[in-house]
Amino acid sequence: MACTECKERNYSTTKNRKNDAARLELNKYCPRCKTVRLHRETK
Repeated sequence: MACTECKERNYSTTKNRKNDAARLELNKYCPRCKTVRLHRETK
């Protein structure tokens, strides 16, 4: 998952793509921004 502000990839996730085709979006801590930001799933 990548931060929407600084674009740094901070987290890795696993999911079932058959059941959930949409990209995952979660509020997670970004160590580079030093705050909680929206993170989106990347390829």
